Amino acid sequence: MSIFTDTATDAVTDPAVDTAAASGGSSGDHDPRTPRRADAPTPVVRDGHLGVLYFAARDSWTVTKRNLRHYLRQPRLLVFSTIQPVMFVVLFSAVFGGIAGQALPEGTSYLAFLLPGLFIHSAAFRSVQTAVGLAEDLERGVVDRFRSLPMSRSAVLAGRTFADLVRSLSVLVLMVVVGYALGFRFTEGPWSALGAVAIVGLFGYLMSWLFPYLALLVPGAEAAQTAGFVLIFPLVFASSVFVPPETMPDWMATFATMSPLTHAADAARALSIGGEVAGPVLRTLAWSFGLLAVVIPLSVRRYRRMT
Repeated sequence: MSIFTDTATDAVTDPAVDTAAASGGSSGDHDPRTPRRADAPTPVVRDGHLGVLYFAARDSWTVTKRNLRHYLRQPRLLVFSTIQPVMFVVLFSAVFGGIAGQALPEGTSYLAFLLPGLFIHSAAFRSVQTAVGLAEDLERGVVDRFRSLPMSRSAVLAGRTFADLVRSLSVLVLMVVVGYALGFRFTEGPWSALGAVAIVGLFGYLMSWLFPYLALLVPGAEAAQTAGFVLIFPLVFASSVFVPPETMPDWMATFATMSPLTHAADAARALSIGGEVAGPVLRTLAWSFGLLAVVIPLSVRRYRRMT
């Protein structure tokens, strides 16, 4: 079943769409002077803040389910997107463990240092795929079909970011399983481990909103992928994801210590294996909520203005 069939199915089975189709327009647009068929459903009125929020959440959930089904129905994409993080865990710990491990405090293994950083690495690079997926939907006309439906304008973006958040967290669980097989352990207790997962999820959600905005600015999936990698590559490698900033040249260490990826990696690392928690966590929360407050309105506004 094609991607268009999935979209059409979701749209037809959505009660809001059924109501709009039966009433000859969008929800709540029926002219009271026009006789209504006896079997026509009562139109859904999206008046009031609670009504708008409810329907926006429902529409977003419909798009989320569509994106997750589309992902699960592509076995090759599913396999390769899960193999790549596993390869990073195994190869980076084996290749750089001897050299990078010398810069770590005594008693800290490179795997213990690396894996929380790879959580952030995986979330950051996966956000580029969010931009690519949205750009592909734009090219294929799927987004145009969504725009023709009586649905919340923010649902297309919110649904895609929610779906990619679920994917990111599932990959994180897989990385933890592989890390445990190699000897990694959460040493700060289960609540700190859950806190690390929450920090990674929040930061990954921030990144998943940044790059769809990029996809709305540049034309085509290839351009979105290229632009995304050009932006994310230096941010990831010039951070504390793989090595402590103290091992870098002074100019790069200065940049790395200010990077939001460094704050997120340090927060996930402190919650996982110990260290200063308050500073990195607060800085990560400030970056995440601050940028989300800016990027979400910009993305929705750009989406609404598209022709």
